[in-house]
Amino acid sequence: MNTLVNKTDTRIKSVDFKDESIVVGLMDGRIISVPLIFYPRLFNASIKQRKNWKISGGGFGIHWPDIDEDLNSEGLLLGSPAPTAKQFSLV
Repeated sequence: MNTLVNKTDTRIKSVDFKDESIVVGLMDGRIISVPLIFYPRLFNASIKQRKNWKISGGGFGIHWPDIDEDLNSEGLLLGSPAPTAKQFSLV
């Protein structure tokens, strides 16, 4: 009996911006597209700031040093928006 085993590799391969979305390519060939409005720092960043990204977290993260923003492939796959200040409120 042959069993098909899917090999996933959620490390980041590429980052691009299209219209009002961030488009992230993964090593396993999948492409994730998430609305920029989910990530206010990226949404409000200049094109130059958006283009200045580095892979981090062993290949699973993206860091934008100019705006101190970090995303990871797990959050992108889940479509998780950035936490808001309200979510951190202790009141």
